[in-house]
Amino acid sequence: MSKNWHPVMISTILRRSNDTIEPEVGAEYREITVRLWGKGVTERGRILGASLSGRRYVARAGQFIVSRIDARNGAMGLVPESLEGALVTNDFPLFDVNAELVNSAYLGWLCRTAAFVELCQRASEGTTNRVRLKEDRFLALEIALPPLSEQRRIVARIDELVAKIQEARRLRQQAAEQTALFALRVAAGLFPNPVGEVVGDHIRFQSGYAFKSEWFSEEGIRLARNANIGHGSLDWTETARIPAERRSEFASFELGEGDLLVSLDRPIISTGVKVAEVAKHDLPALLLQRVARARFQSDSVLPRYFFRWLRSPLFINAIDPGRSNGVPHISHKDIEKIPFAVPVVAEQTRIVAELDALQAEVDALKRLQEETLKELDALLPSILDKAFKGEL
Repeated sequence: MSKNWHPVMISTILRRSNDTIEPEVGAEYREITVRLWGKGVTERGRILGASLSGRRYVARAGQFIVSRIDARNGAMGLVPESLEGALVTNDFPLFDVNAELVNSAYLGWLCRTAAFVELCQRASEGTTNRVRLKEDRFLALEIALPPLSEQRRIVARIDELVAKIQEARRLRQQAAEQTALFALRVAAGLFPNPVGEVVGDHIRFQSGYAFKSEWFSEEGIRLARNANIGHGSLDWTETARIPAERRSEFASFELGEGDLLVSLDRPIISTGVKVAEVAKHDLPALLLQRVARARFQSDSVLPRYFFRWLRSPLFINAIDPGRSNGVPHISHKDIEKIPFAVPVVAEQTRIVAELDALQAEVDALKRLQEETLKELDALLPSILDKAFKGEL
């Protein structure tokens, strides 16, 4: 660290703001919250003055704000201009920044470092569920501070490097999107044009059961809902269940390995069409309403062929011809009316093989992108660590 960096108490660069108001009953106010790990200060929501009891602190753009409860988890930052005048409780102390000693942008980056979060951890105390930042202890801590000119240079350098990281992210995302579009175009060209036949001539759909929410339980058999239909597979991040002892009541709605499911509510979202194949590890599970299961009427259509078709532009454009990526609802009858071509089984097998090979390449590129994004995510903490050790 350079010799011209000097230790200063935090109390010399931050002064507690006591700008408060008594909320008016009929007025509407914005409230602030602070995200963990330096993710920023954002609006929590809007609330009527009648719902607020007691005085509130008024936030001003550029002030430093910290969460008493989650300071030890990096919940702090600068109030953005967009939240000028928003309100906070005493759980979110606001501080005016001493511009004669510290550059606001410098402080904004500094408070995102592991070293600064560690200071907040040292200044927090309490029982497991009641740990709070002790304001006097926090303000009494010291940080090493360079002259303002050096602070501005460091900020400019950080901004330059962050811009490069963001550009790398953008290029990676652009490449991923172009690859996905290319795969869709290839898929559209592989399927034959339908002549006179529709999906319902070969495949019918079963809608799920309207399980009542009051039946839901913490344990038991899972219910495949719209929220669980991902892009190709089921996602159980949000899981609803009913007691396992009721399983036999709904035997006709029990899913099997290889079942193909289509979301009937918002089947197309920004990331793609919501169609899933049930895997062995998804079972046991039951089919909930607004999700449809494909029922093959004969052996003339290979399930893998139909699965690939469901994920192709032929199906996507049929249910969302305006390419709005937001068609709210479809019915299983709508799907059964879509024109559909069924080549001989050998040709279906060839098409599936080509699309499987293409999908393997797309998946490999996605994995590479994810690895690259993880590397990019790791760059910022490293940059900040070097910057505030005077090594940047």
